[in-house]
Formats: sequence, structure tokens, C-alpha cells
Amino acid sequence: MIPFRDTIPCRQTPWMTWLLMGANATVFVFTWLLPDEVRYQVFYLYGLVPARYTQPEWAQWVGLSSDNYLPFVSNLFLHGGVLHLLFNLWMLWIFGDNVEDCMGPFRFLVFFLICGVLSNVVHFWINRDAITPAIGASGAIAGILAAYFYLYPYARIIIWIFPFPLFVPVPAIAFLGLWVIIQAYKATTALATRDAFSDIAWWGHLGGFAAGFILFRFFIIRPPSEAQANP
Repeated sequence: MIPFRDTIPCRQTPWMTWLLMGANATVFVFTWLLPDEVRYQVFYLYGLVPARYTQPEWAQWVGLSSDNYLPFVSNLFLHGGVLHLLFNLWMLWIFGDNVEDCMGPFRFLVFFLICGVLSNVVHFWINRDAITPAIGASGAIAGILAAYFYLYPYARIIIWIFPFPLFVPVPAIAFLGLWVIIQAYKATTALATRDAFSDIAWWGHLGGFAAGFILFRFFIIRPPSEAQANP
């Protein structure tokens, strides 16, 4: 099941959502034009590698500074492949514009960054010895999903039943609730087995969602739109 669109029109042009999408796309193009070896170095330097902070001797050996905390932000703008990038931008496009509508562009940007940083903090504490860089905007986007979950619980999300030409409207509260259940299942499974599903920062997703659900109310400057578009 792939979310295709939602049914809530925007009252304001979502400039910051577009800007974040453009920034992520631009960084992706730049990094993927680099030679493979250089691109991997960028991922390790600017992606979140928990072991660089918990194992300073290892970090020094591989050339990583243990007192550089920029990766807690910079990793939000790095992506490991085209599908990784497109999925994150698609989710940001569907849900970000309506959340920005309620927050305004600057508050929305701060909210995005805070949720992303707190998502990274959770990933760091759960995976303290990991030497693989965590990259991607999904933790910050999870915070946006949490805000949407509260602001527009009964909006309709049009789901594409891939690969069939079948589109089904479901309440946002059901779609996003299922999303949380899937993240929690895969996060606990990854923690229990230390192998299955461990290639994705599931705990980071949950941390971003929790951060967004707690903090979004401090960023709202206008109530959610009452308009509901027909699916």
C-alpha cells in the first residue's frame, strides 16, 4: 500500500515544504555525482555514526571527530538511493504542506529540524555501538506525520494498492496508526534479534513521531482547515 495523496487543500503556498524537498534533492544529486569512495566518506562524515561518540579510539582510527555533532542535523539531508529519496520526499509532499499550513514556514522548519534531531538522539541511544551511518529525513518526517495525525485524524488518505490500478480512501488516523504499529513491530524485532530489519532506523522513526506528537502544539499558529476535499 502506497499513499497517493490526501484530501486536505492548503490555504497557503507551502514554500518551506518545497524548499526542504529541493534541498534534499539537491544534496542527493551532488553526493551521487561524486565518486563512490568520496560519497561513502561524505556519508560517514555527515551521517550519524553512533560509535564515533561512544568509541573515540575507533573514531580516531577511522578519521572521525568524536566532538563534532553536526551529523545530528546534516544526516537529515543525505539519502542512500533514489527510492530512499523519493519515498521520503513523497511523504513530505503529502503530509508536510498541511502541517506547514498550521505552523507557518519558519516554525515548520524549526519543527522539522527538532523532530529530526530528537529522532537521531533516540537512534543513537538504542544503537550506541553502530558503525553504519544513519542517513535520511524519515525521522523528521515522522514528526510531521505525528502532527498530521493529531490535526487531521479524519482526513482521507488515498491509498494505491500497488501494483493494481486500485485507489482506496482511508482515514488518516487508520493509515498513520498502522504506520506506527509497523514501525514498533520492526523496531522491537530489530532490537531482539540484532539482525532482522536492522538496516533501517526504526527506533529513530518512533522517536521522531513521539517528538512530533509532543511538541507540535507549541508550533501551531492557526487552526487546521475545516475543508475536506472529496476523494
